[in-house]
Amino acid sequence: MEIKRYKSDILFIVVTILLGLIIVFSSKFIFNGGFVEDKLNRGVKYYKAEVVAIDKEKLQKDKYIDDIELGYQQIKLKVLDGPYINQEFNVVNNISRLYNTKVKQGSEVIAALYFKDGEINDISISSFKRSQVIITMGVLFLMAILLVGGFRGLKAIVSLIFTIVCVIYLMLPLMLRGISPIWASIIVVAISTAITLILVAGINKKSLVAISGTLIGVIIAGILAYAFGVWGNLSGINMSDAESIMYISENTGLKIKGIMFAGILISALGAVMDVAMSISSSIFEIHSLNKNMSIRDLFKSGMNIGKDIIGTMANTLILAFAGGSLNILILIYCSNMSANRLLNLDIIGTELIQGLAGSTGIILTVPVTALIASYLSKRKNGNRTRIKNKKKFKVIKNENR
Repeated sequence: MEIKRYKSDILFIVVTILLGLIIVFSSKFIFNGGFVEDKLNRGVKYYKAEVVAIDKEKLQKDKYIDDIELGYQQIKLKVLDGPYINQEFNVVNNISRLYNTKVKQGSEVIAALYFKDGEINDISISSFKRSQVIITMGVLFLMAILLVGGFRGLKAIVSLIFTIVCVIYLMLPLMLRGISPIWASIIVVAISTAITLILVAGINKKSLVAISGTLIGVIIAGILAYAFGVWGNLSGINMSDAESIMYISENTGLKIKGIMFAGILISALGAVMDVAMSISSSIFEIHSLNKNMSIRDLFKSGMNIGKDIIGTMANTLILAFAGGSLNILILIYCSNMSANRLLNLDIIGTELIQGLAGSTGIILTVPVTALIASYLSKRKNGNRTRIKNKKKFKVIKNENR
């Protein structure tokens, strides 16, 4: 039985990987418009480089901000890739409050080469080279999942990668093709939820309940966000980076209205999925231990468990949005705005509706999942009871004969 169970898990993993590859190769047929021309960086190319030497530097500490130095550095930069590999250039690295990239000998950076009439006109340091840091952190993350989760950790990694593939190679191409962002996100949510929960729990009624609860909870969050967004005249056009999004919309089929709500559906998915699976698994486990419990008693047990979950989950998305908007919160806190202006800012309305709609979806997932799980667990038991009763009836009938 153990070998068969692992065989089915491996089969699900292989199917998931194949489905992910199909989505990747099919994305170009959904949208194949290529990249939108970057007007701001026209004539600029970026290459890896290393600081070979610092010939001169004139820096002084900022009078008002700690750990900030202002001034310039005269450095010798060696390009590490591209057509100018191993070539060295003398560069002036200007350091200001906004562009504070202070380097030292041996620092790996990303160099911006500015071209005019096919020739290098200027060179500057764009940023430090951080790709190796991100890759290392990613490897540690995957190793932690595998070490703690074992084979289930492997399934979690596969489902995570599949979700990322769905967002990048399915949802975004659909949106750029002109499909409503809300419908595109619902499609991705449905596919990702089904694959993830089937990988975690297999094909059974427990995973079916969790999938149903997740979809209903996420859709509730989306409906609330859309309804209150329309009521508050928040279409998503006033969000951050709106100007860049509008430029992309001009050159593709992207529909700006609905992007904010699509973001809510995706951001709420993980937390809602977690709650739905926890409630579903708990109720089926309770039923397996005490099959005499009624649907009502199972529902009450699920709600009691859910109340404990709600205590922590209610803050999940609110804190996530607050953390992502911490700079904005600091600016607003220090701006000395009047209550009338503060409470009616576009960005405040957007952030609050995102957080509240997502958290409401998480909370309402509890009773919905508990109700479905209670009903399906008892229905399964009832069907078995009828089968047993039929077998007993046949035995008695034969004895009478």
